Amino acid sequence: MSVFMDLNLSYSSDKSRLHSLIESAAHLGFSTVAINYVFEPTAKKKQEIPAPTPINELIDQLPIVQGRSRPIRVLNRLTVVMSDSSHFRPSSPEYRCFDLLAIQPTTEKLFHAACMMYDVDIICISVTEKLPFFFKRAPVNGAVDRGLVFEVSYSASIRDATMRRYTIANAVSLMDSCKGKNVILSSAAEKPLELRGPYDITNLGLLFGLSDGDAKEAVSSTCRSVILHAETRKSASGIIYTMKSCQQEAPPAAHRLQTEGKHNSTESVRLVGGDSRCAGTLEVELGMNGDQ
Repeated sequence: MSVFMDLNLSYSSDKSRLHSLIESAAHLGFSTVAINYVFEPTAKKKQEIPAPTPINELIDQLPIVQGRSRPIRVLNRLTVVMSDSSHFRPSSPEYRCFDLLAIQPTTEKLFHAACMMYDVDIICISVTEKLPFFFKRAPVNGAVDRGLVFEVSYSASIRDATMRRYTIANAVSLMDSCKGKNVILSSAAEKPLELRGPYDITNLGLLFGLSDGDAKEAVSSTCRSVILHAETRKSASGIIYTMKSCQQEAPPAAHRLQTEGKHNSTESVRLVGGDSRCAGTLEVELGMNGDQ
């Protein structure tokens, strides 16, 4: 059974509205959602990046997902709307407070930089206006190779007929370049009536030019890969490897013991992350002695 996700629910200071939004998502069958905080800096004055509100302060009790016996999982996400390269500050400690990091470039130069250089999880495609540039294969393929995903949101097409045309046109243009790879479909919903079920979104993906398989993955497995990418990004290198401890060559007597059923082995597993707090070593010693 597929696990469906909506990684873009618009943040609202109205807790009752946000609660009903999360509750509706759980009722529609979404197992994981992300509350999206949009940060759009201006050139006039320096603005502070908003801090995410703890989930337990937003909602007292998480609703149970429809068809499952577990509560919905709620993540925090930051989306930076970029009109200048200075708007993205990769070394900012505030970014680490969020589970997911997304950017929405507004120019072709920034889109190229986002695909090839910026350490983010999601690249958002504007759906409220006609894009001022065309998608090129080189940066799009570069983003796919780096594990980034492109997001197309659909709630704007529900609110306005003009935005519906922009949403479809921009989405089709993206699919022509990425061939349906690394695409997620999200709602960006501000109220429950703007949410749609996973299978309705899959049908919408077909309209955008996705294949049937890619459309299903856009609300399930590709979303899961975004979360894994975010966890890896936070651990810097995010490398996992296994290493067996060196053992001296056993003498003939030891070989005879092994044939009689006595065997000792030691294996060491090490997890390496950029953060030293995440590093650790687990050693397991297995020993079996034969019957006397």
